[in-house]
Amino acid sequence: MKLLAGMILVTSMALSQITLPKSFKANFTQKITNTKNSVIVYHGEVRFWNKKFFKWSYLNPTQKEVCSDGKELLVVDHDLEQVSIFYIRKGLDIAKVLAQAKHYKENIYLATYEDKKYTIQLNHAQVLQSIAYFDELDNKVQILFTQMKYPKGKFTAKEMQCGYPVEYDVIRG
Repeated sequence: MKLLAGMILVTSMALSQITLPKSFKANFTQKITNTKNSVIVYHGEVRFWNKKFFKWSYLNPTQKEVCSDGKELLVVDHDLEQVSIFYIRKGLDIAKVLAQAKHYKENIYLATYEDKKYTIQLNHAQVLQSIAYFDELDNKVQILFTQMKYPKGKFTAKEMQCGYPVEYDVIRG
């Protein structure tokens, strides 16, 4: 009986997909290691809503915000007093990456999306804990999520927007 229960558990994990709630808010630590093993670590908060809207608020060591509605990416660098606006062609689409994820072992999943390989780790409660991948410059990117919260309803438009003073330089790319 224990063997049957174990087989059912393993099979269900192997066939399971990682699903994101409609919205979440979490703290994050992003560690980027370049090909020369130089490391920079960022800390901040991320908000995610409806599979395509997100806002990354970087608080340390620099202050910047990255917001997207799924079509445009807005990067507000408060240290440089600069705003960069890009149309999205490729990027980290967490919902699509997780939809491609296949169970590897324990709480680890692997996904390939847009020719990039991702390693996804869930915590013991099956909540998103980390994502790791190599970016287009061969930097190793690791994002660790903590204090994950699932608010009821949606975030307000103001909560999902990147605000900036009108005197900031605006660059369209």
